[in-house]
Amino acid sequence: MYLSIPKNLNILVKYVSKESLNIECLEILYECKYREHEEIGVTIPNQREARWVRDKEGMEEEAKLDYVTLKIGYSEFNLKKQEEQVEDLIKEGVDLLIITPVDPEEEAELVKDAHKKLIKVISYEELIKNADVDLYVAFDNLTIGELQGKYLTKKVPRGNYIILSGDSGGNTFKRGAMEYIQPLVSRGEIRIVTDEVVDDWDPKNAYDIVKDSLIKNNNRVNAVLAPNDAIAGAAIEALKEKGLAGRVAITGQDADIDAIRRIIEGTQSMTVFKDSRQLGKTAINAAVKLMRGEAIETTNTINNGKVDVPSILLSPISVDSSNVNTAVLGTGFYKFEDVYKRMYSNYLNV
Repeated sequence: MYLSIPKNLNILVKYVSKESLNIECLEILYECKYREHEEIGVTIPNQREARWVRDKEGMEEEAKLDYVTLKIGYSEFNLKKQEEQVEDLIKEGVDLLIITPVDPEEEAELVKDAHKKLIKVISYEELIKNADVDLYVAFDNLTIGELQGKYLTKKVPRGNYIILSGDSGGNTFKRGAMEYIQPLVSRGEIRIVTDEVVDDWDPKNAYDIVKDSLIKNNNRVNAVLAPNDAIAGAAIEALKEKGLAGRVAITGQDADIDAIRRIIEGTQSMTVFKDSRQLGKTAINAAVKLMRGEAIETTNTINNGKVDVPSILLSPISVDSSNVNTAVLGTGFYKFEDVYKRMYSNYLNV
């Protein structure tokens, strides 16, 4: 637990006349910018992927409860665009920033710029490196990777693996997964035939990597470590073209609705469920406490290369066909009919 000093303080002001100051001509200009609520600037990747839609929904719901205003921008995984968004939010005088960094290694200056204006910064989902970040709010990314690696090695303890990782911060997932995969590689039970970064987290790039790997290895691939569901979906498209969908184990993350359908159908083995609604709510709740100087309950501290950053890490859940209905659908994250209606519309005549 720690206590922050708020950006805005109430102070006693004593007014004096210009005569008492013995100044012949005194002009004092007051610029008063009244705001009904505190403002939080947010930059997250996009609204194309369901998971970021959920984050936004959670943030907006909590913001209403806490009487704060959100200004939300979307980086589209473009560093320059995000830098411009953050600088604009700083100029607009927001009280706090929540940033999902496009490139955690390159955004320390944004934190510095915010702090110059006494604006606190929460790093969201990925930790900005080498900066005095005020708070980190995320799911435990190392645990996510561990869940993926543990599942994959249990399901496919021998054979050829394709390892896919996302750029700009995706190494944590991979590092967690390799804690389970590497020992089997060292014993010669697993052979990594492809190990590549998916540039820009772009599913098309993932599709190309998997398609090329299948060609080079004569379709002899037994498992794919995919860091998230969007990349898993692209990999599965490449597998389908070779008649391998459902025969090759593949991981995911985010519990996107299409991934849930693929798990039920049997073409995707598992995903990691992160209730991003709750993550969004947690970030806004913590932001409000930071702004108002209230105590924050943290779970960890994580060193970002410069400081030990107070952190709130939420726990993810491994999901496969055995628990998909209870772990995801049972929480109301999706409606049963939204998942199943599209899958069986031909049979249900809808």
